Amino acid sequence: MSAFTGIKTIAKRELAAYFDAPIAYVFIVIFLLLAGFFTFTFGQFFERGEASLVSFFSWHPWLYLFLVPAVGMRLWAEERRLGTMELLMTMPIAPWQAIVGKFLASWIFIAIALLLTFPAVITVNWLGNPDNGVIVAGYIGSLFMAGAYLAIASMTSALSRNQVVSFVLAVMICLALVMVGFDPVTTLASRWASPNLVEALASFSVMTHFDGVVKGVLDFKDVVYFASVIGFGLFTTGVIIRSQRA
Repeated sequence: MSAFTGIKTIAKRELAAYFDAPIAYVFIVIFLLLAGFFTFTFGQFFERGEASLVSFFSWHPWLYLFLVPAVGMRLWAEERRLGTMELLMTMPIAPWQAIVGKFLASWIFIAIALLLTFPAVITVNWLGNPDNGVIVAGYIGSLFMAGAYLAIASMTSALSRNQVVSFVLAVMICLALVMVGFDPVTTLASRWASPNLVEALASFSVMTHFDGVVKGVLDFKDVVYFASVIGFGLFTTGVIIRSQRA
């Protein structure tokens, strides 16, 4: 079995498992409702007086903070709880293929939920003449950020057979990645730490790299950052799984 075939097989299996359970539809509905609620209620969508989705994307780091770990917490914890981890590992695929396949299935699921927010794009185009290039950049950045959160959730899911523990750990790590670049936190930290140290810490934050994307600046370094977090999360997942099999 080729590497691509193995990944595709696992991804199809996992994606089908999402939609076989009602929790997938519940997640999508909750995501759409919360995204709309925060955008139009707290995001000052109409008060801004401009046709843009800045208020829509600005809430994504916080929405994903809980919703993405909820998707990723079952990736490996569920396999161990059901006792199917050994069965999965005996399939004619390498462990890394299973890791990537599971990750891609969850990422595609989140992408589907994100794509279902297209009425927001239609709304701003109906209300005015937005820069759709900026909107596309926002969606790409949002998807990359979701992937980074998901890779962390995959790592914490591999650590524990308890999905609640996995969820809490993922939320804490993702929250740390948000807060080190959150303006109120960096402003407070600059009072007792050197600007260089604060800036260095902020460079590890998803906020630092996502803020520019929301404004339509899809910088290569931001893509590298999110790709690095995803790579680190999946690599660490592999290390944890191999150590548990030893």
